[in-house]
Parts: sequence; structure tokens; C-alpha cells
Amino acid sequence: MRKYAYLKKPLPCSDSGLIYKIMLYQTAPDEIYLFEYCARDAVMSSYDLYYTDISDLYDEWNDKTDENGWTDIDDPLPDCQHDAFLPIRIKGRNTGKPEWGSFEILKDGKWTDFIQ
Repeated sequence: MRKYAYLKKPLPCSDSGLIYKIMLYQTAPDEIYLFEYCARDAVMSSYDLYYTDISDLYDEWNDKTDENGWTDIDDPLPDCQHDAFLPIRIKGRNTGKPEWGSFEILKDGKWTDFIQ
């Protein structure tokens, strides 16, 4: 399960950045990730947090989300980044030969280079 939300008020994420939106990704009942995005239009996260209880995550973040609340989105495609809003993967991950730091995106049914 994946859901994202925009924050009512941006929160500090570093000395110079702000968190504008968040995404939760639950992979098991006791395995939940919260991704933080330090740009309104970011497609991949800047930071992440780990939770073992979904209610703890909601308790911490529900009051900080804007009036739209949480929006459901599809789980990532196989081999794709869990925090990416678009189908993005590490090059070669699908063949077992990942090229760390190099990404590709699925566009019009084809994988092409993705530059962040």
C-alpha cells in the first residue's frame, strides 16, 4: 500500500530545506516507510523514516497533512524505486547488475535514461 500527502505547512528537512510532501509505503503489517520530499515537484524522496506500526505513523503525521489528507497510489512496478511517483528504477536492477546512481524511467513502454 502506498499513499501520499502534502503538508499544511512545510517542515524543516535539513539546514536549508523543507519537507513539502510525504509518502507512506507499507510492505508488511509491521514494515512501513515514510518518505519525505524536499521539493513540491520532487518525484523521488530526500529522506525516509521507518515505522513498525501504521497507527504510530498516522498519529505523528495526520495533523500535519493538508485538507486533502492521504491519497492512495499504486504500488511501484517490479524493480522500481519505492519512493518514486513515476516508474523509475536503477539501471540494470532488473538483470541483477545494478548500476548504482544511474536511473531509467518507463516512458511510452520503453525504458530510457532518467536524469534527476
